[in-house]
Formats: sequence, structure tokens, C-alpha cells
Amino acid sequence: MSNRTIVAMPGDGIGRIVLEEAIRVLDVAGFEANYVEGDIGWEFWCSEGNPLPQRTLDLIAEHKIGLFGAITSKPKDEAFEELAPELKNKGLVYSSPIVGLRQHFGLDICLRPCRTYKGNPLNFIRRGPGDAIEEPEIDVAIFRQNTEGLYGGVEWSNPPAQVYDALMTHPKFGKNFGDTPVDEISVSTRIFTKKATERILRAAFEHARKYGYQSVTVCEKPNVIRETSGMMYKMAQQIRKADFPNIELWNTNIDAQMMWLTKNPENYGVIVAGNMFGDIVSDGFSGLIGGLGFACSAQYNPETGIGVFEPTHGSAPKYADYPVSIVNPIAMVESACMMLDFLDEQGKAEKVRKAVAEVVAEGKIKTYDMAKMPGHSEVIEQGAVSTVQMADAIIAKL
Repeated sequence: MSNRTIVAMPGDGIGRIVLEEAIRVLDVAGFEANYVEGDIGWEFWCSEGNPLPQRTLDLIAEHKIGLFGAITSKPKDEAFEELAPELKNKGLVYSSPIVGLRQHFGLDICLRPCRTYKGNPLNFIRRGPGDAIEEPEIDVAIFRQNTEGLYGGVEWSNPPAQVYDALMTHPKFGKNFGDTPVDEISVSTRIFTKKATERILRAAFEHARKYGYQSVTVCEKPNVIRETSGMMYKMAQQIRKADFPNIELWNTNIDAQMMWLTKNPENYGVIVAGNMFGDIVSDGFSGLIGGLGFACSAQYNPETGIGVFEPTHGSAPKYADYPVSIVNPIAMVESACMMLDFLDEQGKAEKVRKAVAEVVAEGKIKTYDMAKMPGHSEVIEQGAVSTVQMADAIIAKL
């Protein structure tokens, strides 16, 4: 489709590096598109006091599809110190632009697949019976509710009187915190709504049915966080009974799940969770398939058709200034493949994935992480390939 326009948002640090290589792979795979750059990230916070300028929101609203590199976020006080001097008296408070992007466009469905690449030296292994070495094949699709929960942004330090008074109406707040001075209290809320919870649960069940997964696991903490986690699990039971009776429903607590994922990760199919727990469990599973260099994601709103696709790694600023980039671009390339899936270009997506799989399986081309080297600039001389060379290898297979 030759007239499609993609909003390319490099962001910070290594974001530009990996994004450029992913676009190069897309071009060779035959995906025809125009790319317009969207401003987002730390540079625009420091110079404009806004890491997500309105002009970028306008571009995404117009073109609907975004490819995003990586973001730098820092604590409140550090963010304030890096503001331009003329902006420091304007009451500006930093907030994550990628979270803001998700909330602005209602990108509440986040999919983070974690699949084993055969031959990846970073794959999880364990001991089996008789001290046999086992390398389980992992194929997990994690659905993370993307706009609510602990990342919803409803929080206070030294909460105002009306908030404090409302909290005091709960007997446990008064019992446990009633003697604490209000200026020593910080509150972050965890809000779930039935509408958003139903959307993420249905997305998980529908994905399981479409791709032949046998189970959906709700990974929360309903035995302690009874209202929010409890609501999600109860709704999952109702949805499964009414519409997906042939798919098994499992229930795990997030803490136990992090233990089980290194015992029997191959047993899990689709996992669904709220914002924070989805973030945690997806990073945990990504560690079993090679780490954040292989971790991709899609976040989208099925009603508007707006989607943003990004690797889940950070901006890794210490690597951004190396004379030759050493970072692994596969997570960004995989995120671009998720964009192709979203755009009904599955044939091109599978062609790219096949090329990546062949490069990994051959084992001749390894970035520093795959070669199990420390992330120093000298790794190129020690046999690791650069970011560009990894993309070149994928392109050669294409």
C-alpha cells in the first residue's frame, strides 16, 4: 500500500538508531510507506516543557499508525533540574510521554508476545530428569491493560484536604495512617473500570481462539487486592463461561507467577493482567527468550484504528553516543512486524520474522548481548556485530 504514512518517533537515546534500522528492514521487505517524524521525548521536555508536543498528537490523529523507538524518563526532581531556566517558574511537572500517548488516544490494549527463537544463546534452559539439560520452547502472548491501574497518574504527595478526608472514610486508612501527618503521605491509586477490563479480557480470549492457544491466565493478586484484581478475575470467569467455553481459564498471583515462569514457562499461552503486573510479567518472560533485545509490543485502540508499536527496552543513553552502535535491533524489528500484522500485511511480517529466525539459528551474527559480552564499545573488536550489521544480516536473508 504505497500511500500509507507512518509517524516515526525516535524518542531518546538508542531509539533513533534502532528505528532507522527497522525502517530499512521494512523497505527491503517490500512495505511501501512514507515516514514523517514525530517529536517526543526528553529533548522536548527540557526545551519546551512538554515531552509530547501537540504537533505530534496531531500527526498520530491524522495518520493513525506510529513506530516508536525509546524514551528516557527521570524522577520528578531530576526532571525539573534539567528544564530550561526560563521554564522553571511555570509550574511544569514531567510525566511520561508514552503513558500520555496511551491515555490520550485510549491505546488501552497492549500485546507483548514472547516467543523462543531456536538457536538463541540467551534462551532459558533448566535441568530435567537425570540432570538432562532442557530448553523449553516458549510462546506466550501477554495482554496488558495499558491506561489504568497504577500507571493511571492519579496520585498525590501531601494530598489535598478533600482527598485526605475521603481516604479517612475508609476504616483501614484511619487505623493505619490516621496518626501520620498529611505532609508525610504520598498516594498512588490503582483504578480499574469494568469497560476497560472487559476490553482487555476479550482481546486476550479472542487472541487465544484465533491463534489456537489452549488457555488464558489472569495474572493478578485477587487474594490481597480484592477489589481490582478480584473484579478482573470475576469478569474473566463470566466472559469465558458466556463466550469462550472451550478455552481454559487459569488464575495466578503475580508473585507466584514470577516463580513459576522459570519452572514451567512452556505451559502458558495467553496471559492477561493490569498495567503494572502486565509490565512485570512481560519483562519476566522476555528474560526467558533473550531479554529486552527481543521484547516487542503493540498498543492500540480497536475502535479508532490507532496503533503505536515499540520495543519495550529503554533508551539506554550510555550506548547512544558510542561511535559504532552495539545495541540489538531485533526488538524494534519485531515491533515493526507487529505493525505489519495490524495493517493486514501478515505476509511481509512473516517474511521478516523468518529472516530474523534464520539469522539467530545460524549463530554466526550476534550482537553483544547474544554473545554474552558486557556492553562496552570494544565488543565490536571482540567479535560482536553492530546494530547496522545485524540489520544487514536480516536484510541479506530477505
